[in-house]
Amino acid sequence: MNSGRRTRALSALTFGQRIVLLLSLFVVVVFVISMLEPIPQDPGYHLFADSRTLFGIPNFNDVVSNIGFALVGVLGLFVVVGRWREIFLDSSHARPYLVFFVGIALVSLGSAFYHWAPSNERLFWDRLPMSMGFMAISAAVFADRVDTRSGNGWLLYVLLGAGFASLIYWYWTESLGRGDLRFYALVQFYPMLALPLIIGLFPQFRYTVGRYLAWVILFYGLSKVFEHFDGEVFELLGHTISGHTLKHVVAAIAPYFVVRMLLSRREMPG
Repeated sequence: MNSGRRTRALSALTFGQRIVLLLSLFVVVVFVISMLEPIPQDPGYHLFADSRTLFGIPNFNDVVSNIGFALVGVLGLFVVVGRWREIFLDSSHARPYLVFFVGIALVSLGSAFYHWAPSNERLFWDRLPMSMGFMAISAAVFADRVDTRSGNGWLLYVLLGAGFASLIYWYWTESLGRGDLRFYALVQFYPMLALPLIIGLFPQFRYTVGRYLAWVILFYGLSKVFEHFDGEVFELLGHTISGHTLKHVVAAIAPYFVVRMLLSRREMPG
């Protein structure tokens, strides 16, 4: 009964009203972020629980566990490039997914580079490809459910530019001794709020199946839990594997569901 009422209420909204709701969320989140005090990078962030060196590789587990991102990124690129005629109605529809999987593949390099010798300078190169992934999947969902032309075109580039700018801003403020991560936090976490809203407000889709995106959000959220409890997990598991290492493993599963989502397109009517 309640579900039926929600469906009727949603269908009563015009396209413009749905856009206003989506923009309202963005305005509210930006306002809340702007009201917060600047958030500097915690120097303690670089002190990970598992710092063991194996085979001459410092922080071995945190470095090597990034292989999952490379595997999923390459798999995703193979699917998008090799099977785009089976999946996409137009080659331009593949654009945000290409950027997404390139970003995922590059996360493996950026994160391994960072974890080899953790520092703010190296952390920039870890976060840059992650911002590509966040922004590209946001553009893909917008293109599929809201407006194809803008999502696959100018909005994709604007979002990528915003992600890059948030990192430049953070790095610049760190160099001034007053680091501010607020806008990178917006880039990282706003899509997790906006994607469910877009799915709810714009239910028509070709590629972005809601259940697969739910798994993406779930596994990414779980990875952040492992990251937060890095040392506690390391202690709990008898110093065999740390929370941050598990974070890499679990986070790499999230984009795999994007691969599954695209492959499911072949089983759907055109």
